[in-house]
Amino acid sequence: MTLSLLSPEVTFIQLTDHIEYPQAGVLSKILMKDTTCQCSLFCLSADTEISEHTATRNATVQVLEGKGMLTLADNIIPLEPGVVILMPANIPHALTAASDLAFLLTLSALA
Repeated sequence: MTLSLLSPEVTFIQLTDHIEYPQAGVLSKILMKDTTCQCSLFCLSADTEISEHTATRNATVQVLEGKGMLTLADNIIPLEPGVVILMPANIPHALTAASDLAFLLTLSALA
């Protein structure tokens, strides 16, 4: 079962109320999901690594809290609050959280 925090009945939340860091690893919460878009809140504990992978959809990452590094193709991008990253589909990327790290990930369907 997929729990979505937003629905046709609930269209507004305060993201900071839903940031919850796991003791280790990654905790993700789907905010909204339909056939063209999925928005998820990701919370990573400090020193968590997500190994290199690709996504079949375009993605946007918006950092809310914490610090880390994103490797996108051959670029190393510092992650800190306010940073927004646009990632085209099928581009290799990896992530390391230097501290507890929260970000909003939006996946969109390809046109």
